[in-house]
Amino acid sequence: MRKGVVMHPDDVTESLLASITEAERVSGVHIKSATVNINGSHILGINSKGVIAISTNNREITPEDRLRVEEAATIVQLPSNREIIQVFSKGYRLDGHDNIKDPVGMQGVRLEVDTHIVTVSSPNLRALDSVLEKAKIFPEHHTVSSLASAEAVLNRQQKEAGTLLLDIGAGTTNLVVVEDGEIQHIAVLPLGGIHVTNDIAIGLKTDLEIAEKVKVNYAGLGENATRRTSISLQYGGSNHTFSTTEIQMITEARVDEILEYVDKELKKIHRSRKLPGGVVIVGGTANLPGLAHFTKEKLQLAARIGHIQPMSGLADNVKDPSYATAIGLMMLDMLLVPASSINRRGSINSSFFGSMEGLFKRFKK
Repeated sequence: MRKGVVMHPDDVTESLLASITEAERVSGVHIKSATVNINGSHILGINSKGVIAISTNNREITPEDRLRVEEAATIVQLPSNREIIQVFSKGYRLDGHDNIKDPVGMQGVRLEVDTHIVTVSSPNLRALDSVLEKAKIFPEHHTVSSLASAEAVLNRQQKEAGTLLLDIGAGTTNLVVVEDGEIQHIAVLPLGGIHVTNDIAIGLKTDLEIAEKVKVNYAGLGENATRRTSISLQYGGSNHTFSTTEIQMITEARVDEILEYVDKELKKIHRSRKLPGGVVIVGGTANLPGLAHFTKEKLQLAARIGHIQPMSGLADNVKDPSYATAIGLMMLDMLLVPASSINRRGSINSSFFGSMEGLFKRFKK
């Protein structure tokens, strides 16, 4: 896979089958289906509105009316190579009255809804589903990395206040803004930890394997960078020595670029430097020393490394922030109803974020 997209289907299928076999051996459970993570810069979130007239005699809003207005919001013009995988309601409006969380039971004539729609590239989604089919795994649900990570690490207060969840993986950086308990914005940037490794390899004129060891063991940001003037490591029977100042400069330059793109996304929704809940960082790159403080200085927001919410039976070795997406997918799998029980354009009104009453839709063909 490259930047979250399947590039070599046979290799991905082989890797997936190996993982499933090992999981079945350890757990003693036969695996037939899964909640599946979609990743890559082809993911795009767009805002949309839906409007309907209430035709019942007493003008009372029913669950069917709520479903109709949500369906109306999905009538958007998309290129033939894109499709909708999720729709989130951000708030309803009834006869001009704003900020309604759930209109069912209220009375009115005109019902509106503001939604955030997540769309993906159809060819990339088909490639992923093809791999799952070869591995004989049925995709119960599709979601994106940042939503799963948010489920695993954000608490109710953070979801209400307004928080940016930043999932910095190897090839991509996923972000989601949650405010008032609703999804406000989703984006995926084609930059991640592997780009730091590549920069170190180029800057230090060394092999990628050595650059990865340098990044994991010696790279740092700001005051958290190592205070030694140089570092040495053994690899391939040879001793390699590098300047720590060079390592820090290379690392900070790439992380600064990633955060610059993150700030551009926040500016799109007028939330730059305006999120009381600050930034919560997860993903493998979250282990980079000094990342939280560096992010705070760059984005001018409170920042911290995310921690998995308390959960019984969860082994200590998977509580690292790099496992946030996987843990979140597992939690969503328990929360969401099976896709087989949903009609073609069915709606799932579940506790997707615990306290959140947002809409989570699954579109099936």
